[in-house]
Amino acid sequence: MDRRIALKNMGLALGYTVATPTLISLMQSCKQDTSPDWIPEFFTPEEGAVIRQVADLILPKTDTPSASEVGVHKFLDRYMNEVSEPEDQQTFRIHLGNFIKKATEKAGKQIGESLSPEELEPVLAEALKKRDKAEEDLIGKTLETYNEAIAEGKTATLDEDISTFAFATQFRGAVIWSYKTSEYVGEEVLAYLPVPGEYIGCGDLDELTGGKAWSI
Repeated sequence: MDRRIALKNMGLALGYTVATPTLISLMQSCKQDTSPDWIPEFFTPEEGAVIRQVADLILPKTDTPSASEVGVHKFLDRYMNEVSEPEDQQTFRIHLGNFIKKATEKAGKQIGESLSPEELEPVLAEALKKRDKAEEDLIGKTLETYNEAIAEGKTATLDEDISTFAFATQFRGAVIWSYKTSEYVGEEVLAYLPVPGEYIGCGDLDELTGGKAWSI
């Protein structure tokens, strides 16, 4: 399916917080920051370079801008730094670290060396490959047990492959969510109505918006 069509029809069902004053402020600051030399606030420079490239692997430039072109990487960096809970920051950084470790090993590089999109893509693809229900259930239970232990302040370990899967799936959802809430996508791709008028609760989406999901 064409990505533009997918974005138009996709509902915001990822479980993220919808627009609040804090998130709106973050979005606006990312829009204003057009410097090509981005310095992450939460991520290290190495981590920042990886999330920027992985975001563009998830949503590359087609007939719409890439994820990085609408500032997804900057928004997520500030979101992690200013909104996320400490335990969420900790677990996300662990998963990201394992993803980077696996990618550098696969590329025959050392930690800290730059990774190209071509070196990151196969690791992302492997993490996001389709799994059967039994394997998904096992991974889900393992992650639940791990997250509960971390939340309780206990020492816990997690298989590197499961950790990489956790990063890839969580980050993919975050990238899509951030992309859909960017100003460009909200106004140019989704159905946008700055001053709402009549409320039609049971109208046909094809008739009301041409099949587009509403911009939030």
